[in-house]
Amino acid sequence: MSHPPAGQESSFPPPGQYPYPSGFPPMGGGAYPPAPSSGYPGAGGYPAPGGYPAPGGYPGAPQPGGAPSYPGGQGFGAPPGGAGFSGYPQPPSQSYGGGPAQVPVPGGFPGGPMPSQYPGGQTPYPSQISTESFPSYPVFSPISLDYSSELATVAQGTIRPAANFDAMRDAEILRKAMKGFGTDEQAIIDVVANRSNDQRQKIKAAFKTMYGKDLIKDLKSELSGNMEELILALFMPSTYYDAWSLRNAMKGAGTQERVLIEILCTRTNQEIREIVRCYQSEFGRDLEKDIRSDTSGHFERLLVSMCQGNRDENQNVNPQMAQEDAQRLYQAGEGRLGTDESCFNMILATRSFPQLKATMEAYSRMANRDLLSSVGREFSGNVESGLKTILQCALNRPAFFAERLYYSMKGAGTDDSTLVRIVVTRSEIDLVQIKQMFSQMYQKTLGTMIASDTSGDYRRLLLAIVGQ
Repeated sequence: MSHPPAGQESSFPPPGQYPYPSGFPPMGGGAYPPAPSSGYPGAGGYPAPGGYPAPGGYPGAPQPGGAPSYPGGQGFGAPPGGAGFSGYPQPPSQSYGGGPAQVPVPGGFPGGPMPSQYPGGQTPYPSQISTESFPSYPVFSPISLDYSSELATVAQGTIRPAANFDAMRDAEILRKAMKGFGTDEQAIIDVVANRSNDQRQKIKAAFKTMYGKDLIKDLKSELSGNMEELILALFMPSTYYDAWSLRNAMKGAGTQERVLIEILCTRTNQEIREIVRCYQSEFGRDLEKDIRSDTSGHFERLLVSMCQGNRDENQNVNPQMAQEDAQRLYQAGEGRLGTDESCFNMILATRSFPQLKATMEAYSRMANRDLLSSVGREFSGNVESGLKTILQCALNRPAFFAERLYYSMKGAGTDDSTLVRIVVTRSEIDLVQIKQMFSQMYQKTLGTMIASDTSGDYRRLLLAIVGQ
């Protein structure tokens, strides 16, 4: 397990102050902007460039544009196999932000304008989309999943900040749990799984103030293995955890490309910029330089594009541009001998996620096959995985993470680092949706699979976070 050796504690920011140069707000007082330390607008609304709306209006509330909620207040079903976005269910209006821009999309959206944005409103439920125009989309049979109740709440994470939180009381509980013979793991689990990341940073600071000891060092001496990795991940500020995971993926021999893809291709601009700054301040290294020295070719270019944190975040879809981009992608790939990789890089790295979704729809109508499978035919290896990750996030980000979780546990052995990383990083953002997509895609719950794949306190803590 690649935790930094005991000698180098530098890899953990000292609790309470997280020395950010270049304009990072100091830790201690409430971590990042006023958001609960998590990423997406949905989870607590970073006032990010695109002007995200106040969180809250996931499918529960009727949105301003007046498009109907899901018919019959239901969710959507599992796709029948067959062509389609490699089993990618359509998103339950996945979160980005923006006003209720009504944009008529030519071709294939009966029922008039399609609200083209995310948390405030919903994309049309797949059954409202005429399937003739998307030869390869899976058609969904609604199954009864009532979203409104679960999603009308502000958070889409399974972990919410604890009400009447008292950092000193929690610090005391943790101290008692670690004193004397043996460790009271259940007491640790009860505190850690029921506090937001921001609150955990405050507990860390209170612990040092009260006992003059470092909570992380104490926990490390009491725990080991996966449980240790999970607890340490929960106590890292979320930006720091992403930066630490990237550093870890590139340290030593070999590079864990999947980790680079999973973080760099799925985060928002604001999250990426904070990760880049944190990587520099904590490890004294330039993320882009490390990427260049650890990767090569088209994959390197894609990741360098991603770490600029410069994707367009205007939520309004431009149907004309979607049409033109679809045409260009076709001519750069299926429509010629060989592949013009830079055209794919340019479009997939710069367009907003809602815009890419519209481009995928235009591409299906035009090419009679979906863009994901074209990318699979035109590319291979890491760059293929990276491009597909971007498209899958445009289509349905929670489904992308559900798939990653499934493959971290499927078959012999468990990829515990991936399991821990996704459960922890999404716990305050969209783990509720990830669980819903998981049940639909794999006909079993995420909790069931975690329970059969893990054991002991590690299993108990994971299940407490996932919230069975």
